[in-house]
Amino acid sequence: MDTVKLKVIIESTENNYSAYIENLDGIVATGETIAEIKDHMHSAIRVFMETCREVNCEIPDVLKGNYELEFRMDVKSLLNLYTGIFTKSGLERLTGINQKQLWHYAHGISKPREAQVRKIESALHRLGDELLAIQL
Repeated sequence: MDTVKLKVIIESTENNYSAYIENLDGIVATGETIAEIKDHMHSAIRVFMETCREVNCEIPDVLKGNYELEFRMDVKSLLNLYTGIFTKSGLERLTGINQKQLWHYAHGISKPREAQVRKIESALHRLGDELLAIQL
C-alpha cells in the first residue's frame, strides 16, 4: 500500500504557531515551538480518529492507510522563527537575496516569488547538509 503524504501547513501567530492539514478539515494544532507543533499534530490526528469512531463519522480515506506528515512553513514564518539565529546579512550571504528584500518577506510587505522561496529553501538545506557533515 502506498504512503500518502499529508501537507501540514505551519503558520506563525502573535504568540505561537498553528498548523492544519491541507485539504483536510477538522485537524489543527498549536504550539510554542515547531517540535511542539509536530507532536501536537500527531496527537490531534489520533484524537480526531478516536472521536470519529465514537460518534460514527466517516474517517477520511487518507487517514485509513499509511500516511506521512510533511511539514511546510511560509517564508515569513520561517524568517521570523529564526530571527535571533540568522541575521539578514547572514541570510543574504547564504541565499544571494538582499537584506532589504528579506526584511520585506519577514514583515509580510511582499511575498517571495516561487523561485525566491526555492532559493531560500535550497540555501538552508545546503547549510544543514554542511552542518550534518561536521563532527566535533
